[in-house]
Amino acid sequence: MGLLSNRIEREELQPGDHIYAWRNAYIYAHHGIYCGDGKVIHFTRGRNEELGTGTFLDSLTSSSRPGPTSTTCEICGTNADSQGVLLSCLDCFLLGCPLYRFEYGTSFTTFVVKARGGTCTTASSDPSELVLHRAYYLLNNGFGCYHIFHNNCEDFAIYCKTGLLVTERNGIGRSGQAISFLGAPLSAVVSTPLRFLMVNPLGLVAVTAGIYSFSRYAADIGVRSDVAKVDVEDLAVNLGWQRS
Repeated sequence: MGLLSNRIEREELQPGDHIYAWRNAYIYAHHGIYCGDGKVIHFTRGRNEELGTGTFLDSLTSSSRPGPTSTTCEICGTNADSQGVLLSCLDCFLLGCPLYRFEYGTSFTTFVVKARGGTCTTASSDPSELVLHRAYYLLNNGFGCYHIFHNNCEDFAIYCKTGLLVTERNGIGRSGQAISFLGAPLSAVVSTPLRFLMVNPLGLVAVTAGIYSFSRYAADIGVRSDVAKVDVEDLAVNLGWQRS
């Protein structure tokens, strides 16, 4: 994979890979775990519904998304209404979009250069056998309720790869692209007062970019202090889905 792009060919896939595909003109990416034989385990609230928040804001974004189709895939049984943790064929997961592989164990420099969130992390991946064990366990037991900021498809894939769980329940999840969505406006707000102190507009751009990059790095699952390694069998209890 290149420094700026994580795009790969299907022939390069290995079981346990964390893969993703950009949707809606690169607005967001849908993530999953490749489990071999052309199949992917992924977490969704329905095709074209991953940006949903469960609030009135959904009506504002739904008009810009293509309408779902009710066709059921003859290979994997997936359709537009399928939701939760699913086992789908690679074609249904990609929906005609290019294939990308999420990077683990990246250096600080590489992390910052890849300015778009949801493409890499400094955290290390566990062995593929453990990654697949988590993915299949969650396929049978679920991953809770989908939430774009706290519990989305990228959160699912990152947990499968690392076993890391955010212990602060009111905090943002593991998703890098969710952090980017929140970090970009925060950077603009923080840097706006500085425009009165800077004559050169390029300086303001540099400051804004720096604040954005720092906020992304500080919230990365690999450097956060509010995370813990949690066995997948104990995940439901730790997230409050069921009592111990």
